[in-house]
Amino acid sequence: MKYLILITALAISGIAAYYSIVGLAAIFAASVIPVIVMGSALEVGKLVSVAYLHQKWYQIPFLLKAYFISAIALLMFITSMGIFGFLSKAHIEQTVVSGDNTVKIERLNNQIVRQESVITSAETVIFQLDKSIQVLMDYDRIRGKDGAIATREKQKPERLELTKVINDAEDIIDKFSEEKLILEKEQIGIEAEVGPIKYIAEFVYGTKADGGMLENAVKWVILILVIVFDPLAVALLVAWSHLVTLDRPKPTTPVIDSSVRKPPPKRKVLFEVPDDAKVVVNKDKEKTIIIAGVEYTEKQISGILASNFKDLPDDQKTVYNKFIKKNAGAKTSPA
Repeated sequence: MKYLILITALAISGIAAYYSIVGLAAIFAASVIPVIVMGSALEVGKLVSVAYLHQKWYQIPFLLKAYFISAIALLMFITSMGIFGFLSKAHIEQTVVSGDNTVKIERLNNQIVRQESVITSAETVIFQLDKSIQVLMDYDRIRGKDGAIATREKQKPERLELTKVINDAEDIIDKFSEEKLILEKEQIGIEAEVGPIKYIAEFVYGTKADGGMLENAVKWVILILVIVFDPLAVALLVAWSHLVTLDRPKPTTPVIDSSVRKPPPKRKVLFEVPDDAKVVVNKDKEKTIIIAGVEYTEKQISGILASNFKDLPDDQKTVYNKFIKKNAGAKTSPA
């Protein structure tokens, strides 16, 4: 597990470094080689700083520790900024190459509608010519088929011109329709490429996604990738460093030289209460001993016994005599 974590951390960190360096090189396109050298050195320095900071956390001085933390945070931000630039550049290049045929399709639709309007106008004029012949026949201005045919012959140049207009418009419509079909097929391919992000945008905004929504959705996806990319590599490196620390052999208990003399443990005298003394518990829940009408705690009795006998008051001399007489040769016990 330890080596798997290390390999994963280095792999993610290496990919993040590559994306970051390419993105920074795109930002500073005039100095590509220096940017690549600088970015590579900073990425290695960041990883080494993370491992060192984790393993020597308690040994590093505060100011040095604060600098390492600040430097690592700034380097993570720089790496994330480079990754954001790389992914944004990739999205822009894909958009420029594939383009969007919506505007072209709309323009063709308008031209087709315009030609259909030309055809409608020409057909209307032909209808009016036919109607005029019928009106002339109704008012007996012309008679029979011969009259109608003669009138049509007079209208023939105009009818031929109108027919030519209709045929030309239909040819143009056919041409525009073929171009539109090609563009629509390309548009389907474009929508297939942006399909996932389109569905994400429509899910987030709850409506049919337009160009602006798609761009915002792409930015959010890139931002999420940036947030999880480099920090995950750093976290895995810290986890590996922690496992290395746990696997280190623990220091054994040092052997103490027997020639070194240790101080004897503190001991206290176990007092045996005189027969005529009374043992009670005071308000502080301490066991006290009443001797000759005076109440003493065990600590007070220890102080009396440790004092010089001739310097004691008479009542304490009584206590001293009673305990010395009662506890002559009393055993001691470790504290």
